[in-house]
Amino acid sequence: MIPRKIFLPVFITLLLTACLLSIDLHAQSTHESSFEGQQAPEFSLSDLNGNQVSSDSYKGSYLVIHIATTWCPFCNAEAPYLEQLHQDYKDKNVKVLIIDVKEPKELVQTKLQDRFNLTFPVLLDPDGTVAASFAPDDVLPDLARDEVMLASNMLIDPEGKIQFLSLLDSKNFDAKLVELRAKLDELLATQ
Repeated sequence: MIPRKIFLPVFITLLLTACLLSIDLHAQSTHESSFEGQQAPEFSLSDLNGNQVSSDSYKGSYLVIHIATTWCPFCNAEAPYLEQLHQDYKDKNVKVLIIDVKEPKELVQTKLQDRFNLTFPVLLDPDGTVAASFAPDDVLPDLARDEVMLASNMLIDPEGKIQFLSLLDSKNFDAKLVELRAKLDELLATQ
């Protein structure tokens, strides 16, 4: 039996922590949906072959972007499903790419593209500026903006507007990209 003097403070602390986590997750979820319909930030980055790739080159197509690092277990879990999504939708005017944040080309080539046999572009964001440009200001304010976006997925429509944004939620992690695929199928069905 736990003494009452210890139990009550511990119980109140746990209750307050749960409430704060619930508020933070609600704010994150609300912000994700408020991003829908906004114009996506423009970018131009190098791919692993040294070619410049611009967001403008994807206008007119649906674009799935995943923000990643090689050390992120959530990113690694999603990588094979991103490849499968690419294979399943490439004939439906859907493009897929990964933006890797702050890592050297050789590491990204070995630990991401080669490891998962990715056949779509992997772009390098050497200083995290592009990843940060997608980050909502009021979500996880204690993290650097580029870190907020790690393991996030976005769907951008042919006009360059964000139609889907999922930030990492480790409690409800969707490695198989079920929600993203559902949104993509919904949008493609209206064409």
